[in-house]
Amino acid sequence: VKQNNKYPDERILTIITDYLKETESDGTPVVNQLSPEKLKKKIDLTLNPKGCTLDELYQFIDSYLKYSVRTGHKQFFNQLWSGFTLPGFLGDLFTSLTNTSMYTYEAAPVATLIEISLIQKMGALIGYSSPDGLFGTGGSNGNLMGMMTARNRMYPDLKKKGLQSGQNCVVFISDQAHYSFHKAANILGIGTDQVIKVTSDEQGRMIPEELDRMIRKTKESGRTPFFIAATAGTTVKGAFDPCDKISKIAQKYNIWFHVDGSLGGSILLSPKHRHLLKGCEGSDSFVWNPHKMMGLPLICSAFIVKEKGNLARAFSTSGADYLFHDTSSTYDLGLKSLQCGRKVDALKLWLSWKYYGDEVYTERIDKFFELSAYAEKIINSHPNLELMAYRSSVNICFRYSSPGIHDLNIFNLRLREELAKKGKSMVNYAHIGKDLAIRFVIFNHESEKEDIDHFFDNVLQTAFSLQSKSDI
Repeated sequence: VKQNNKYPDERILTIITDYLKETESDGTPVVNQLSPEKLKKKIDLTLNPKGCTLDELYQFIDSYLKYSVRTGHKQFFNQLWSGFTLPGFLGDLFTSLTNTSMYTYEAAPVATLIEISLIQKMGALIGYSSPDGLFGTGGSNGNLMGMMTARNRMYPDLKKKGLQSGQNCVVFISDQAHYSFHKAANILGIGTDQVIKVTSDEQGRMIPEELDRMIRKTKESGRTPFFIAATAGTTVKGAFDPCDKISKIAQKYNIWFHVDGSLGGSILLSPKHRHLLKGCEGSDSFVWNPHKMMGLPLICSAFIVKEKGNLARAFSTSGADYLFHDTSSTYDLGLKSLQCGRKVDALKLWLSWKYYGDEVYTERIDKFFELSAYAEKIINSHPNLELMAYRSSVNICFRYSSPGIHDLNIFNLRLREELAKKGKSMVNYAHIGKDLAIRFVIFNHESEKEDIDHFFDNVLQTAFSLQSKSDI
């Protein structure tokens, strides 16, 4: 009976619409935060041999939604993604409904053409004349693919013979770059000690002169620089490395130039702000996460290379004739992918871009910058709020400060935790040097100035309350 009950009933639509309406309500908390021990008592995590009824299944879905973080809430500023879009949701829904995989055209004909079309569109925005690429499992995966493609170009025989000594291969990143580059160096056998962090300036941007100096020093020591990564939107400060200057240095020494545009790639859609990525067309590879500024459901991430053929040379292998019957096909994307089975992540972006068009995304990205500037103005105008880093884009680092507080780091950490505990607002934090800063990011396209005002009202009210009870 259970196996035959495969068609969803009207309760599914009711659950979805009720959840979305609740999330929009001012009275709904961002999260009903509980400790793991307390949460285990609230939800039934048992898996019974005889299963459960459909009613019990729906009851569990209700509990799942009740105690999950509402990332579409207007007071969710915790991660570098937020919001809800119907086309994106429909893309995920129909991706699961068709349940195919991206390895061959035969298995995913429409999805293959959609993915190729999107890679061409995104590559053109970067400035590549003949781009190639794939959708992957996120920015970390894209950075790994970039490093692997560069490594295999430098050492074409490595695929068969293996890496003889990781000590000769050197990677250059900013000291503000994402930790995934160290993971990639570990996975690829290069070694994390061979990842050199280039000093950044006060704004958080890689200093090109330092990069050039470190490359020369590395070459003089007998090691081989093969990969430079610029970051277009650092995780904490939101800084953009100077791609134009880094590109020239990469060309000077014939080193693969990769851009981690996981956060900031979508800014290419804004004529007003795309200057932050000036020179990115000189890169060899680029990571772009539409699930961030374009508001798509996770995961939606593209890895794009300037020249066709680089992916196939880096990732192709033999022994899969049971799957790839025509190894010359340009439409069997699995031939140039790290993955075999791969979800259709392109459909949600395609439906959203098809529906909204370039102009709506341009307006949204410009609005993020406007709201960030508005938030910065609030911080600078309040005696108890302190800006902790230069605002380059949409990331804002600040803290609450008062003469009566002995340890600002502990106080701001408690402030952040108290906001989440009460379900008022969710925001993250990071350390800048030894100082703890609250990292406030705006990525929900529905956010307005009143939502920013509401957030800072929550911060100040909670801080005043904490300070009156605390001796920190």
